[in-house]
Amino acid sequence: MTRDWTPPSFTNLPIGSALDALRAALAASSAAVLHAPPGAGKTTIVPLALVDTAWCTGKIIMLEPRRLAARAAARRMASLLGEHVGDTVGYRVRRDTRISKRTRIEVVTDGVLNRMLSTDPTLDGVSLVIFDEFHERSADADLGLALTIQTQRIVRPELRILVMSATLDVDPISRLLGGAPVVSSPGRMFSVAVRYVAPRAGLSPEAAVASTVRHALADHEGDVLAFLPGQAEIRRAVALLTDLPAHVDVLPLFGDLPLHQQDQAITAAPPGRRKVVIATSIAESSLTIEGVRIVIDAGLNRTSQFNANSGMTRLVTSKVSQASADQRKGRAGRLAPGACYRLWDESNHAALLPFSPPAIMSADLATMALTLATAGIRDPLELAWIDPPPSGPFSQARTLLSWLDAIDSDGRVTHHGRDMQSLGAHPRIAHMLLTARSLGLGDLAADLAGLLEERDVLRGDYAMHDPDAEVRVQLLRSVAQGQRRPQRYHDMNVNSDALSRAVQSSHVWRRDLTLGDGVSDIHCTGRVLALAYPDRIAQKRPDADRRFVMRNGVGTSLPDGSSLIGSPYLAVGETDGARPESRIYMAAALALDDLRADQAAFIHQETQGAWDDSSGRLRVTTTHRLGALALTISEQPATDSGMIQRALTDAVSRSDLALLNWTEAARNLQQRVAFLRTHDASWPDLSDEALVASLDEWLTPFLSGIKTAAELAQLDTRSLLLRCLTHEQRSELDHLAPVHIVALTGSRLEIDYSQISAPSVAVRLQEMFGCSTHPSVFGGRVPLTVHLLSPAFRPVQVTRDLPGFWRGSYVDVRKDLRGRYPKHEWPEDPLTAAPTRRAKPRRR
Repeated sequence: MTRDWTPPSFTNLPIGSALDALRAALAASSAAVLHAPPGAGKTTIVPLALVDTAWCTGKIIMLEPRRLAARAAARRMASLLGEHVGDTVGYRVRRDTRISKRTRIEVVTDGVLNRMLSTDPTLDGVSLVIFDEFHERSADADLGLALTIQTQRIVRPELRILVMSATLDVDPISRLLGGAPVVSSPGRMFSVAVRYVAPRAGLSPEAAVASTVRHALADHEGDVLAFLPGQAEIRRAVALLTDLPAHVDVLPLFGDLPLHQQDQAITAAPPGRRKVVIATSIAESSLTIEGVRIVIDAGLNRTSQFNANSGMTRLVTSKVSQASADQRKGRAGRLAPGACYRLWDESNHAALLPFSPPAIMSADLATMALTLATAGIRDPLELAWIDPPPSGPFSQARTLLSWLDAIDSDGRVTHHGRDMQSLGAHPRIAHMLLTARSLGLGDLAADLAGLLEERDVLRGDYAMHDPDAEVRVQLLRSVAQGQRRPQRYHDMNVNSDALSRAVQSSHVWRRDLTLGDGVSDIHCTGRVLALAYPDRIAQKRPDADRRFVMRNGVGTSLPDGSSLIGSPYLAVGETDGARPESRIYMAAALALDDLRADQAAFIHQETQGAWDDSSGRLRVTTTHRLGALALTISEQPATDSGMIQRALTDAVSRSDLALLNWTEAARNLQQRVAFLRTHDASWPDLSDEALVASLDEWLTPFLSGIKTAAELAQLDTRSLLLRCLTHEQRSELDHLAPVHIVALTGSRLEIDYSQISAPSVAVRLQEMFGCSTHPSVFGGRVPLTVHLLSPAFRPVQVTRDLPGFWRGSYVDVRKDLRGRYPKHEWPEDPLTAAPTRRAKPRRR
């Protein structure tokens, strides 16, 4: 039976005017999009208005992107019904569930829904899935919508989908849902006066917020909601406001706060008191903070961004989008007119992005990849997406899953992968917990999981200078066992809240995995940490105690003063993700034996031959590698002929042919062929550059059995080059480019082809007497450059026209030579004179 649900206290909410249209849209269609501004009441009113419609015979699952908002929404709806959470309305978030058999509306975080869809893709017993605050575009929400659409299309056409948002461009969503109707709710926002207050240069965001809080409290009524990007800034801002009047409470608000502190921040201040809530973007939407009339926006947001090149996720602080700024401003106008202070110039507002980029474009996709594999989906493009996951990071996520034994070589989920998915932790943490348990180190894994899921439990200089994870595990164990903090930790700045949450998380993991109260050797910390981060196993660089290279090839380094300096191997849990070399924030020493045992399936043997220039011989080494790491290297005898040939060829190439025996005859042949090639392109290119590029063709086949430089030098390079010529070219070589010519005296004159365009010959002038034709090559078509020499072999004249020389400048040359060489005959008519090698010519 349909309930006409219109609580008197909410009849005037803006969303009330859209409920009939929304009911009609979902009665006629399997999907709808609801566009309602902040404060319209969609989060708490819509599920209650739809739960008793005729088509809603099962449950309503509503996604909230944040745990705090999910709990708050469930409590608010339950209070409107006069019930407790867990009756008609309940919630399920990680490690906290409040539902019963009577529950009809479940508020869940998107990760919970995705695990439901991957294990039971039919969503049996669910009539409607609501995606609230979809404009936040978390990667899990995008995946959840894609999987729900597939369920609806394949097995549950009667399943309804409702996407709700305040600042989203609704047209793409409508098209994705097959042209789903769009229902809009009018806003009922009170006016909010916007003031742009750019802080002075050099002032930190938290200091600017603290200063603005003081002015705002004096100028306006109501409570203050201020936005800063992260916990550290919030804590510093709170510390700066300790001098406010006694009736003003300053309260932080972020996701890692204990639940009672979160409740204190979002509930109304007691009569006669005012509150200042300093929050992250968690308070931007889907969470009503009662009493707020003033918003102070630092204009910053901190998000996780995954770098596929480094395999690291790092927190990045960036400017908010215009849509986020509008969401934040709207918090001041829900109950009455308010004020919003934006801590940037008005001229810069238009330069902000219209919407925040979807997280799927920069997120770590390992959890998404495991969810898809568990659902039997190997290719994410099988699903309908607003923005499909980028191929590079998704491929890298699948590689990680294969290292974690979560998927097989075909991308199918393994039994181990299903067990990992059921834990609800990041795949790295899940693999570490399950594998360490099988090794008898489960309790140590639980401790590390608690630490890794929180911020660093140490602050200040110690945290910066010593990233040793063992120190943090020892601190956690001391607190968990109710002991006083050990003496060595007394001077440390401990983040008590983070440490308390890490201890609690460790207890939960021990309970869930039935690990008992055992205490494993703390010196196995590196081994367990490496199970979670196999891609970040790091090896010390030679001669650099602080610098390491990780398995994925990325460089990283320890800070000065770290106790881990000099460790041969590390398991790195966290870095700052910087390039080209990151800084280690958490790591532990790792024993090589443990590394080899736990990563045996991924260590491969690689045998290589390389030329050793210092010894002039081939060295063959066998290396055991783990990714970019060379774990062990041993020298082996050279027996593989193919490997030997490849190594020698590479050595000759690197030496630019200098390792070969370049005789004068070999160089002469190279030059002669080069000369011929300038006149006939059919001749091969035997230049050094061309020979280096074609070593496999003319050299490699003749390297068999050669292992040393001396043996290499015995190769006849000229014979190898001759093999590059055809039979016809070898026959024509001496005719077209002879090695020498014969003078009339019988002297054999060697031709110099080093100047390829102008081959030359040097000869004493007297030996050319009587020569009436100029010597030439290439079948008489290319005249030689003739260097005529004196009897003392000094240059006299250069000519390419010997008959012309006799008729012309010989007269002046003769005069000079007669004076310098009087014992020699210098005839007036050289064409009729007899050639000679002597001072006085013989009589005929």
